[in-house]
Amino acid sequence: MAGTSRHDRQMAIDAKKRLSEATDPVERLRLQCLARGSAGIKGLGRVFRIMDDDNSRNLELKEFMKGLNDYGIMMEKDEAMELFRTFDKDGSGQIDFDEFLITLRPPMSNARKEVIMQAFRKLDKTGDGVITVEDLRGVYNVKNHPKYQNGEWTEDQIFRKFLDSFDSDDKDGKVTKEEFVNYYSGVSASIDSDVYFILMMKTAWKL
Repeated sequence: MAGTSRHDRQMAIDAKKRLSEATDPVERLRLQCLARGSAGIKGLGRVFRIMDDDNSRNLELKEFMKGLNDYGIMMEKDEAMELFRTFDKDGSGQIDFDEFLITLRPPMSNARKEVIMQAFRKLDKTGDGVITVEDLRGVYNVKNHPKYQNGEWTEDQIFRKFLDSFDSDDKDGKVTKEEFVNYYSGVSASIDSDVYFILMMKTAWKL
């Protein structure tokens, strides 16, 4: 419903095209993620979270290199080390995981950020900063969902499936603001026009 497959395909083609010209390591990594569609950055985040054994939300160079490799990112060792140094601002030999993902997000205009937050606030009925199945009742209408119409899925199953598309971690049926923004920054990268992106969000979420 949110990021259409047509946009995803177009974005993947554009990202691959731009990758051949990009020289900045951060931009190159971003494009390699976006070449996988709007969930590409989220996917890399998932790989890193799995590797963060001690839940420190920090990554050392060795973990970082392994994560890129596990996710199938093609990058020379020198380039990966340069990338790591870019994120390791204080020279501690570790990078902050959340900062890394935020830097990796494609830049968005304030107007786009604002409409994403409007959608989040509308969905987060309880206002606790997390979207759950309970929040979706009465906001997200499942009646037109084909699997609901043919009796294959219950309302709750559709809500869960919907939340899972945003949920980058352990599919716990909860979507944080961070995950929501990460998802839409991927979608946003596939849409050139602010006007069109905002219209899409407003239509999707009846804002």
